[in-house]
Amino acid sequence: MNMMNWTGVLPAITTPFAEDGSIDHGFLAKHANWMIEHGCTGIVGLGSLGEGGTLSDAERSAVLETLVKAVGSRVPVVAAIASLSTRAAVAQAEDAARRGCRGLMVLPPYVYRGQWPEMKAHFEAVMRATPLSCMLYNNPIAYGTDVLPHQVAELAETSANMHSIKESSADVRRLTAIGARLGSRLTLLVGVDDLIVEGVGAGATGWIAGLVNAFPAESVALFELARAGKYAEAAALYQWFLPLLRMDVVPEFVHLIKLVQQQAGMGSERVRPPRLPLTGGLRECSLAVIAGALSNRPVLTR
Repeated sequence: MNMMNWTGVLPAITTPFAEDGSIDHGFLAKHANWMIEHGCTGIVGLGSLGEGGTLSDAERSAVLETLVKAVGSRVPVVAAIASLSTRAAVAQAEDAARRGCRGLMVLPPYVYRGQWPEMKAHFEAVMRATPLSCMLYNNPIAYGTDVLPHQVAELAETSANMHSIKESSADVRRLTAIGARLGSRLTLLVGVDDLIVEGVGAGATGWIAGLVNAFPAESVALFELARAGKYAEAAALYQWFLPLLRMDVVPEFVHLIKLVQQQAGMGSERVRPPRLPLTGGLRECSLAVIAGALSNRPVLTR
């Protein structure tokens, strides 16, 4: 079985677009390398933040190939697996394995919010499709499907290559509940940016991060301080970072994180329709928050 390390800071990387709407593969490779150079331990492609649902099958494959080629053997590339149907999700998983990915982030089926037996069968089918290490992605806020701790335990019993969970319910108690049921059987990862310090305190040893796309050094430093139990030092950095991290947990999180990248000098705010660039009051308020953060950016000593 292809095991991988699910700990540390793993960016949910954005997908960069050129002016004509095509994928900017040159920048994608540069961006992935930049985050790895700042201490990130893997790259997660094609997720919600990566606008995976707007990409064709050929584009999805090309993104994974670019990422795998860019990072080489230094860190794993993880493919987000999400589709309307189980058959299509299985095909995505098989393609990710062919492209050289070392892990899968398995989402519930888009749109359909089925009963647990249906969801369990879907997850099992995807996880069994390849020998790749799998992370269950639980995000009831975004996807309407909530995998409860006892269901996580049930799925772990039948899915040998399920090794971790990205918990994005925004309820830190879920981490302790899963840990109490499963001990070290699964690696726990935080999936919402503005809960990272609390999540690590509750037992998480990994972070699927969003604002890391613009601030990798600060993200890694914050995570490492929390993991080391240096909460006083983490508090100051967290206080600076939180106005930005909260941009990860609103409906416009893709637009906002790309806007932060642009203002920080690493990327463009271009999104793919149906998303459109931000306008009006939200844009103005967001730019003010970003400007304030950049003007007070902490000097890291580690």
